Amino acid sequence: MNKNNLFTSIRFWPIFWTQFWGAMNDNVFKNAMVLLITFKAYTVMGLGVDQMVALCGGIFILPFFFASSISGQCADKFSKSKLVIITKILEVVIMILGTYGLMTENIIVLFVSLFLLGLQATIFGPAKYSILPELIEEKDLVKGNALVESGTFLAILVGTIVGGILVGMNNGTMLISLTALCISVIGLVVSLKIPSLSPVDKNLKIDYNLIRSTFDVIKISKKTHSVFISILGISWFWFFGATLLSIFPVWGKDILHGNENVVTLFLAIFSIGVAIGAIICEKCSHEKVELGLVPFGSIGLSVFVLHLYYMGKPYEATGALLGISEFLARPGVYWILFDLLGLSVMSGFFIVPLYTFIQVRSDRETRSRVIAANNILNALFMVAAAILLTVLFAFKLSSVDIFFVLFILNSLVSLYIYTVLPEFLWRFVCVILSKLIYRMNILGQHHIPKEGPAVLVCNHVSFIDWMIIGASINRPVRFVMHYSFMKIPIFSFFFRGAKVIPIAGFKEDVDLMEKAFDKISQTLREGELVCIFPEGIISHDGKIATFRAGIEKIIQRDPVPVIPMALKGLWGSFFSRKYGGAGTKLSVIPARIWSHVDLNIEAAWTPQEATAIKLEAKVKAMMGELN
Repeated sequence: MNKNNLFTSIRFWPIFWTQFWGAMNDNVFKNAMVLLITFKAYTVMGLGVDQMVALCGGIFILPFFFASSISGQCADKFSKSKLVIITKILEVVIMILGTYGLMTENIIVLFVSLFLLGLQATIFGPAKYSILPELIEEKDLVKGNALVESGTFLAILVGTIVGGILVGMNNGTMLISLTALCISVIGLVVSLKIPSLSPVDKNLKIDYNLIRSTFDVIKISKKTHSVFISILGISWFWFFGATLLSIFPVWGKDILHGNENVVTLFLAIFSIGVAIGAIICEKCSHEKVELGLVPFGSIGLSVFVLHLYYMGKPYEATGALLGISEFLARPGVYWILFDLLGLSVMSGFFIVPLYTFIQVRSDRETRSRVIAANNILNALFMVAAAILLTVLFAFKLSSVDIFFVLFILNSLVSLYIYTVLPEFLWRFVCVILSKLIYRMNILGQHHIPKEGPAVLVCNHVSFIDWMIIGASINRPVRFVMHYSFMKIPIFSFFFRGAKVIPIAGFKEDVDLMEKAFDKISQTLREGELVCIFPEGIISHDGKIATFRAGIEKIIQRDPVPVIPMALKGLWGSFFSRKYGGAGTKLSVIPARIWSHVDLNIEAAWTPQEATAIKLEAKVKAMMGELN
């Protein structure tokens, strides 16, 4: 599939627009409810306005918590395309009930409709995300997810604006009712165009025990540790995002003294920013899951929410609520808008790689249940966010104070995630540094197997070869390095986190050398990639030295595919030995910044043909050293 025509492909645009109209409808309805509660002071059982707003978020996502497990099983057992159509039919029925609630301004009926919308979204969720890998090629998944996420948040933007505008008009509730009903019908019509798909596991026996099945799907998601940690990362994002979106109306009205149009402006900026971040993320990923962008996003979230805390109350306001023009004339307002945009752009960087990573790393037969587990934990975190908001408001914390609470929590959660899954931080360092220093060109990326073990063999030109390779390969790579690298300040922390395998020469430390070979064997048997530099030394003249026999010992013990690679463009860099010791000639830095570096990846060799002599000749030929 041509990357450029993905958006117009019949295998993509129907599911995109089905999700778009669904997200838009949810937000027209929810935003109308929130604004009615906020500005007409509706209450139930003595709850305050701020608590009622938080309750809306909790009611909508509550079904995700108890019904996701069955939804995930259904998406694996039945045709996902047919399941999507069924959910859109349900949406139309629910909107008829919601129309009655809006027309009569019956808050109980509105809450019931909101709950049912959440239930419909619960059924739709596992099918929506697990259907993408069945409709489009893996190389298009990042782009597909970026388009879906950007489209979703643009739908949120449109829904937010439409709901906000209509609720303030004469006969607003009637207009909102008709709009929501029409949108749900459009979504149903579009869903009929989704290509028909066969079930992935039609023999699956559905467990209707909600408690047992919930724990079962979570157990399935834990099968791959990195997938489960990614799910926790996504769940944290929704905790963070749900908290922000829930306090925007209260913050906008009580602290900034803005009317409903100002609140709509905040939500619009946030939606636009996530869409921008998702698209930029796709451009930076180059058709592969780029986990290095996740830490960048999480760090950005902390920075912008902290600055928002300092700028959260830039002026004192009295009198009538401010419209958008009056609000924009107040001091410090543009910093607030900048922070909101920054927060949302970082959100796009954070969630697109994680969603794609889950789709790629989970098994096809259980992918929907993994997505269901993601939805369950998302719901748990979002309910926790609603509870936390209710408690914090009860303790008289202002919405500005909550920004600081989010800064502390996000920093701690990020630290935890990157401690237990250092792959994210490792790729962050590799990608950020390599892209800042060089222009990289990767040839033969498709030769890297999507799963299973392999040994990567590459020439050794500089002290940062590992960084270039780590940033170029779309899978975690375990590097075998001389033990002295583990003693380099700062980098030793990342090397340990990336589980670098230290090795020594036979004459240096026989015991360490044997332990290294044992660790390499264990790593390959676990299905991972191992990268070695068979020369055993960094080049002193830019030429390839003799390949040592260690590669033969590795594949004799574990006969796995061997992939030759050639790294060009680093000789003469600040990190090479062209001018003597590496890192000694500062004058070469300006000339080498942003220079071209090529990584050529050849097709895998069988273990039988991969001898040290043949591999050396092959890599030399790739480097142009043989006539």
